[in-house]
Amino acid sequence: MDFLKKYKIDIDKELLTMALTHSSYSNEHGGEDYERLEFLGDAVLQLITSEYFYKNLPVGEGELSKTRASFVCEEALAEYSKKVGIDKEIRVGNGQLKDVNDTIIADCFESVLGAIYLDKGFLVAKNYVLEVITPYILEHHVFLGDYKSRLQELVQTDRKTLEYVLVKEEGPSHDKTFVFNVVIDGIVYGQGVGKSKKEAEQQAAKNALAKRVK
Repeated sequence: MDFLKKYKIDIDKELLTMALTHSSYSNEHGGEDYERLEFLGDAVLQLITSEYFYKNLPVGEGELSKTRASFVCEEALAEYSKKVGIDKEIRVGNGQLKDVNDTIIADCFESVLGAIYLDKGFLVAKNYVLEVITPYILEHHVFLGDYKSRLQELVQTDRKTLEYVLVKEEGPSHDKTFVFNVVIDGIVYGQGVGKSKKEAEQQAAKNALAKRVK
């Protein structure tokens, strides 16, 4: 677990191990998984990226939100995680070994960030995030996977209501499958299936966009 050395960060090994532990692993072996750290890391990431775009992008609130969303979507976080080397260190249970998907990899970018914040403070966490993300921003990298944000933008234009409705939840706690419908003005426009709620919602939004929602 030396992937943070290139960023000159050395954090508590126990905390870092937790940040890399999927619920499927903790269910089989005990110990805490990364979900609480992911929750914290998500908030830290939102603040860091919000401040960066506020200071560097002289546009209105709507455009700031859209730009931030494109660089913190699941596809983007999975890419950052792979760049750092986090993806190679994630601990999953035997039933999950063949399905370490981008949702899990993206989640771990946030959980590792949460661990860095707890152990080293906000400034170190901020410098780390900006070192990883800024090159993508400066080269105007396009992440296409944030279908929810794209659908939200489209729907807001016509002031329509948009919601994601959980249709089905199956499987044991460490290997669940979720099914979501995306509902616009009371009409189902798409359905998505995924191993996490976020993944299922993204797939539902993708399917709705494929129908060219207007």
